[in-house]
Amino acid sequence: MSRPGAEPSDDELLARFARGEAAAASMLTARLGPRTHSLALRVLGDGAEAEDVAQEAMLRLWRMAPDWRPGAARVSTWLYRVTLNLCLDRKRRGRRGPVGLDCVPEPADPAPGPAEAMQEGARAKALQGALMQLPDRQRHAVVLRHIEELSNPEIAEIMGVGVEAVESLTARGRRALAAALAGRREELGYEDG
Repeated sequence: MSRPGAEPSDDELLARFARGEAAAASMLTARLGPRTHSLALRVLGDGAEAEDVAQEAMLRLWRMAPDWRPGAARVSTWLYRVTLNLCLDRKRRGRRGPVGLDCVPEPADPAPGPAEAMQEGARAKALQGALMQLPDRQRHAVVLRHIEELSNPEIAEIMGVGVEAVESLTARGRRALAAALAGRREELGYEDG
């Protein structure tokens, strides 16, 4: 049980949903849904496909809620693993290929000017393009570590590999991204320094 005034944990919200409390589902969806969609988008590179995967992952969470064992794993870690597996299944089935980030909204910024917004859009598009060129496992590790900001042990659990493998995949992915984007520094508005 959470402390008075504290946000309920994911475990607590899932248990409350399993007992029939619809508000708990809304809170958990608001907390985990956007990050689930973000992961799927970064892995698949397609907004519509990412939306489908995120919805399916959340449906699976609701279906397994009555059987959830608190403390066995983190709800978010379980959901990331399901999301990643759904993405891999879609890629194996040969769904549509990657699409640019044109349809992905930019992060909220208090008052970016048009030039800054265009520059950030170009940077996001360049990053997504470079990410899509990485081998799948490197891309998954880089996205989970540097975009979703998960710890290496969490990533290892999600990907079903050891922490050392995560470190290796992340390092190789970062090097490949740096090499892919190195010649575009000026174009993307980064000054040498």
